[in-house]
Amino acid sequence: MLTLATPLLLSAVFQAAPAADTTQIREWQVPWESTRPRDPSVDTEGNVWFVGQTGHYVGRLNPTSGVFTRFDLESGAGPHNVIVGQDGQLWYSGNRSMHIGRLNPKTGAIQKFPMPDPGARDPHTLVQDASGTIWFTVQGGNYVGRFLPSTGDVHLIQLATPRARPYGIVLDPQGRPWFTEFGSNKLGLIDTEALTVREFTLPAPRARPRRIAATADGKIWYVDYTRGYLGKLDPSTGEVQEWPAPSGARSLPYAMTSDDVGRLWFVETGVKPNRLVGFDPARQRFFSQTTIPGGGGTVRHMVFHAPSRTIWYGSDTGQIGQAMVPPGDRKARSTP
Repeated sequence: MLTLATPLLLSAVFQAAPAADTTQIREWQVPWESTRPRDPSVDTEGNVWFVGQTGHYVGRLNPTSGVFTRFDLESGAGPHNVIVGQDGQLWYSGNRSMHIGRLNPKTGAIQKFPMPDPGARDPHTLVQDASGTIWFTVQGGNYVGRFLPSTGDVHLIQLATPRARPYGIVLDPQGRPWFTEFGSNKLGLIDTEALTVREFTLPAPRARPRRIAATADGKIWYVDYTRGYLGKLDPSTGEVQEWPAPSGARSLPYAMTSDDVGRLWFVETGVKPNRLVGFDPARQRFFSQTTIPGGGGTVRHMVFHAPSRTIWYGSDTGQIGQAMVPPGDRKARSTP
């Protein structure tokens, strides 16, 4: 099904904020109301793929034409996350129906790969490494997993921490999967050979890391949703540094990513409308705060698209958004 939608661009919002603290955001209104569009991924042709978590579909936006395309999944699939595979296939997590799905964007054909354990009831977020292996979190089931697209094999790793709620997951520069434990004050690292997990405990007992990012210098970054902090872990020393988010304890930082010059970006969801915040590790300061034009409701996940130097997100208020990343020093950066 094809639906043409007019891009939504609210320039008036930007005029209200100081120019130095603003980046340009453009939004497209998703034509299927109240479906929670989220977790975008960009393919090699510039199309933006996302899921409708409560609408049970995978969607595609052509940003140039504004055309939306919908691929319906089974009723109750509850897709949570979608990524574009190395072969152009779409992979999504069937969060409410215990499977990882493959969608052929040319034919619409779907193949489902069920979780091998009924305890792994809610596959959550997926990432694919250079070998094609997909690593994922299972929040309520308390697992992280490995999925081999070539064979369909799923291997689950039960976490030692009870009710850890593994959540966001990324690959570091070495291709190792790191994830957050939203139910505890820990980050986790998967040993891809031994298929074991090493946990790193954050110093604040109340810390609840939700999303995660990795920078080229090997540092692991997280947002502490409960306390309202941006944090950095140095895996080589175990040292942790934290910075309070601009809106403080009420900020509820959620979606996050890093750009190609090592800066961190996250969304404060505790303020209404939500705000996109930029942080420069080299200068250890927040340098950008921009209101989400459509309000956001809650922006839950976002990705940086290096070819266009843009950040893409989906919002509970029904938009797919694109933030233009301002220029920065492209030389390798590290935090003092």
